[in-house]
Amino acid sequence: MRLLQVVGLCFLLVGLVGCTTVDVRKVDAKEHDLELVCIEENPQVLVSDLLTVLDDGFQRHGIKTTVYRAKAPEHCEYTLWYTAYRGWDMAPFLRRVELRLRLKDETIASATYNHSGGFALNKWASTEAKVNPVIDELLSEFAGK
Repeated sequence: MRLLQVVGLCFLLVGLVGCTTVDVRKVDAKEHDLELVCIEENPQVLVSDLLTVLDDGFQRHGIKTTVYRAKAPEHCEYTLWYTAYRGWDMAPFLRRVELRLRLKDETIASATYNHSGGFALNKWASTEAKVNPVIDELLSEFAGK
């Protein structure tokens, strides 16, 4: 009986904690001197403050940004593509964010934030609280610029 209680408690704790995963392939600053990144606006993303958080995150690392729609301007060597998905649990929350940093057509860095369920209260944390650590890891080699 004691073993069943321990196993049940373990399952309860896993359910309460939830599961958030972050997977980052960061930018190699020795190979890529990011001075300007052009962010491709994604009008299908319903997370209203995500573009601002992305813009602020790159600027925090000393990288200028500009936002464009559809086709990147000629002066945009580096571009950032993003998408985001919301979940719902009594209120909407940011469930998943994907970022791809590209040099021309080649992906040079990427990051994914994914909240996959459970009763964890951090699911309702702000976009900034969820995405800033992802951006900081993605651009960790640019912290001193």
